[in-house]
Amino acid sequence: MTRSTARHLAIQLCFAAAASGRAPRELAEDFFTEEHFAGLADVDELYAELPKGKYLDYILNLSSLVIEKREEIDGYIERYAKGWRPERISKTALAVLRCAIYEILYLEDVPAGAAINEAVELAKNYDEPDTVAFINGVLGSFVRGELEKQPAAEE
Repeated sequence: MTRSTARHLAIQLCFAAAASGRAPRELAEDFFTEEHFAGLADVDELYAELPKGKYLDYILNLSSLVIEKREEIDGYIERYAKGWRPERISKTALAVLRCAIYEILYLEDVPAGAAINEAVELAKNYDEPDTVAFINGVLGSFVRGELEKQPAAEE
């Protein structure tokens, strides 16, 4: 399994949590089973390998913390998605944006550019080109607006 695949699964879990109102860890009990993955493996290669170890931890932590910090993250989305409230954005695009913004803000081992590139590539699996461009624009504006105004770290 790759981190990209784990990120993809985390986005799906965030989407399901937002849609159902259930906690990601609760959903994961049903989602990350041998039976569930075996049933989906024929449909999508994403489910070829059941996540374990560090990848499962990454998926569960990312999805849980995105939901936990949703209000803060949605504030950034509103600020940088000029004229778009989160309720007007497709649920899939919102899950992609939330995960990417969380990674940019809180995961030091994920460079902002990598988070944006991954988000754009993953969005291509779900959305139309104009939505993918929207996601890219929001994330680029977010990085320029929030990260570039921070002072450089002392050496």
